[in-house]
Amino acid sequence: MNFPRAKIVRALVDFFGLDDRRIEHAFKVLFHSEQLLEGRSDCDPEVVIACALLHDVGIRIAEEKHGRNDGPMQEEYGPPAAEGILRAVGFPEEKIGKVKDIIGNHHSASRFPYPELELLKKADLIVNRAEANG
Repeated sequence: MNFPRAKIVRALVDFFGLDDRRIEHAFKVLFHSEQLLEGRSDCDPEVVIACALLHDVGIRIAEEKHGRNDGPMQEEYGPPAAEGILRAVGFPEEKIGKVKDIIGNHHSASRFPYPELELLKKADLIVNRAEANG
């Protein structure tokens, strides 16, 4: 991987501030995404890492604007927020659109044939199930 994940991690922590639960969730999704990525040549690791860390950034904006954060709201508000974060940290411009597509589709039926999207959905599901079971 050429792009250092630490830049996105710093930006994620700044974005969520003291919301440790959201930050921890992103780190868990990153962990599982990287596990699922092992041995796969059909996924771009930089896209996977960016999506894993930023997939839920729409939550904060939805909560600020509407007091709730359902899946469709996350898919609406997440892509522009992720784009701003990725541009600010110098993420490769040619990959930002794909990251936005994935973040904007991680709660609904897949509209894109990206293997990174399916990988993110699997990792997020693993974490969501574990968090639900306490």
